[in-house]
Amino acid sequence: MTSCNETVVTSAVSFKYPEQGQTFGLGDDVKVELDLPKGEVITSATYLLDGKTIETKNNAEPLILKTAGLAVGYKIITAITDNGSKKDTATINIVLNSGMKPLQLSYKVVNVLPHDTSSYTQGLEYHNGRFLESTGLEGQSTLRWVEPASGKTLQRMDLDKQYFGEGATLVGDKVVMLTWKGNMGFVYDAKTLDQLSTFPYQNSREGWGLCYDGSQLIKSDGTNRLYFLNKESFKEESAIDVYDNKGPVDSINELEFINGKIYANIYTSDIIVVIDPKSGIVEKHIDLSGLLDKGYKKVPRDANIDVLNGIAWDKQGKRLFVTGKRWPKLFEITLVPQ
Repeated sequence: MTSCNETVVTSAVSFKYPEQGQTFGLGDDVKVELDLPKGEVITSATYLLDGKTIETKNNAEPLILKTAGLAVGYKIITAITDNGSKKDTATINIVLNSGMKPLQLSYKVVNVLPHDTSSYTQGLEYHNGRFLESTGLEGQSTLRWVEPASGKTLQRMDLDKQYFGEGATLVGDKVVMLTWKGNMGFVYDAKTLDQLSTFPYQNSREGWGLCYDGSQLIKSDGTNRLYFLNKESFKEESAIDVYDNKGPVDSINELEFINGKIYANIYTSDIIVVIDPKSGIVEKHIDLSGLLDKGYKKVPRDANIDVLNGIAWDKQGKRLFVTGKRWPKLFEITLVPQ
């Protein structure tokens, strides 16, 4: 800011290293160094990562940030400095990518079961000999219990026609179900499918997939972010970003929690990814290309058949099931190296 008689110069602490938005592999050491105004000496520098203090120094010596054990995604590095007379704050963002190439898996079909072609499948789970299935589309969205052997609906609840149903999961004696753009989730009695309550979304403005890890709900919203919700209040308590060795993995849809890992459909693809819920790293890619053809035996496809979506795990029987939107078949598969 200048006038005819004077010039006022504003100086501030910034970062020399790393560069804004710089990408690192998880496990890399990141050099963090401040860029001080000429002649300035600081008496303390406190460094924070995503708001949590990691180290305090009594000078401007560089800091080595260890990234091993962190979650992938965007990270905010903050430095709060003090020169004895004033404090200053500087922030910068970096990105942590997975340094691990996912294990590539294919499949073997163990069994082929019937599936209702009116089911625009959004969520799928297996509990006590039945499938819990949620379906989508305005005016057609349902929540249902299904008999595996016949594919017949044993019990069904229709959502109000204004809602586009999405993922659902069983939590104790209740079923929690999402809607797509309704900014609202529903809670039902698992036995009667009577509606008990509703809850609003928070930062995740859309609802896609939903599963339960035994302590928290895990929710997707079509991006590469997963949200962890309180099972009682449905408030978002934390979140992770999902990355593989190439970068963010977007379009995460239907979810299933299996043996401590999150299995997720990638919307419009034949890929299921296996995600570490602590780091957000994709550990495995499961390629299910050609799966539906194995259930058809050269019978022409129905034009209404849509994409792969639906993962269910029989915990007691150790069986993995998959299907798709309006698919006529549901498949029990085992995973094999590609």
